[in-house]
Parts: sequence; structure tokens; C-alpha cells
Amino acid sequence: MTFIMIITVYPFLHILAVSFNDSLDTVRGGIGILPRKLTTANYSQIFSGSSNLPHAFFMSVLRTVVGTVLGVFCSCMLAFTLSRQDYVFNKFVAAIFVFTMYISGGLIPEFMLIKNVGLINSFWVYIIPGLISIFNVIIIRSFMDALPEALQESAMIDGANDFVIFYKIILPLCLPVIATVALFVAVGQWNAWFDTYLYARQESSLSTLQYELMKILDNANTLNKVDPNSPTNKMNTNPESIKMAITIVATVPILIVYPFLQKYFVSGMTLGAVKS
Repeated sequence: MTFIMIITVYPFLHILAVSFNDSLDTVRGGIGILPRKLTTANYSQIFSGSSNLPHAFFMSVLRTVVGTVLGVFCSCMLAFTLSRQDYVFNKFVAAIFVFTMYISGGLIPEFMLIKNVGLINSFWVYIIPGLISIFNVIIIRSFMDALPEALQESAMIDGANDFVIFYKIILPLCLPVIATVALFVAVGQWNAWFDTYLYARQESSLSTLQYELMKILDNANTLNKVDPNSPTNKMNTNPESIKMAITIVATVPILIVYPFLQKYFVSGMTLGAVKS
């Protein structure tokens, strides 16, 4: 376990060291888990490279929170419907959903559809197209299938309808899998930048943190290609150092959120370990 921990933590420590190391010195290579020449110039380059960065950070947080809450909620409702044994079209609808995981319409039809429904340069273009993930639905449904059917039957005898059963019984029991899926959705929303490039790049107020960081990295690569032998250019815009600093900036928020979800991961791992 110690060996596994070392090989797991080392890459992150290496990225952290390179991000805080002098750009000109980074070109020499040989950096381990500690920077040779400590500096914050790489981070200064990032935060000074875009005046829209604070608002982009807010937009990324907003789309992550809204997208995660709505995505998990809708996925849970669909999974609950598909897990019901009394749903006549259960297998047929599930087969159609699984079919979409193997065959998609393609990027151009998707772009035309989003354009025709008026989502271009709209905040909801971040939420609605990816509102439901069939993979997440299958995970939640598998978890719900393992729950005792007697819980729902006894609730029906007591007069509870489907909505009461879903909110009062199923959701509280599904907190471990909900936390897991929520992390999947949140990471996907936080790391997304290509949808901003396709659908919202003309609206600066909708720019996300990842998209702004991508533009900074692209600008650093461009400057390095223009005059790669310039010492000043290497020190200020070395793409490798900028890339590592960007990785840290994009990763830290997720690392901060994870401890709050860890207890649900642990309960999800131990669920069913003891059978009474």
C-alpha cells in the first residue's frame, strides 16, 4: 500500500514542483518533487494572461453546481423509473438508451440541433445537452435494483405514491451512489471547455475557466514557436511550466470538494459487506 501510495502521489507532486519552478530552469529537466528555483511567475503569467479569469471561474463554478444538481436529479428519476418492475416498457426503453451509448448522431448534427433550439450563446447550452448520462443512469439503476423490493411494497400498502417512495425512501438509501455520480458529473462539468469553444465563445460573459486557461496555454505555445531561443520568452511563457500551473489551478477545486464526499464513498464501498 505504501508503494501504491508513492506512485500515486508522485506525479501530482512532480506537477506541483514544475509549476513552482523557474521556467528557464525547467527546460533543463531533472525536477523531482521539489522545485530547484522556487518562483510564482508561472501563476502570475496565468492570472495576468486573461482579465476575464475571475468571471470565468465564477461561470465554471455556476455550471458545475447547476449541472451537477440537475443532472444527478434527472438521472435518479429516470433510473428509478427503469428500476420499477411494474413498468411495462422497462427493457425496451433501457435497450434504446444503451443503444445511444454506441451510436451517436455526430458533432455536426448535434451543433445544428443546439443551434435550431436556440441554445447558442446561452448558459443552458452547458446544462441541457448533457443533462442525462446513460452511463450514470445505469449505475444508479443497478444500485436501486439491489434495494429490497419489500421497502416499496410496504410503502404502497401505507398509501405512499411513487413520488413519496422516490423522495422519502429511495433517495436517502441511494446517497452513496448519488455522491459517486455527482463527483463524475461535477468533474465533467468543471473540466469542460470544448462546448464553450463551439457554442459560447462569442459571448465573453459565458466563458469558463477551462476555456480561458486553454487560451492562455495556446498563447504560450504560440509565443514559444515565434522565438523559441529567446531566454526571456522561455522564462515567461515556457509551455511546459504554464501547462503544469494550469493543471494545478484546474485540479485544486475538485480536491477541495472531494473530502466532503469521501464518507459517502466509504459507505458505498462497505454497503452490503455485512449481511444480517
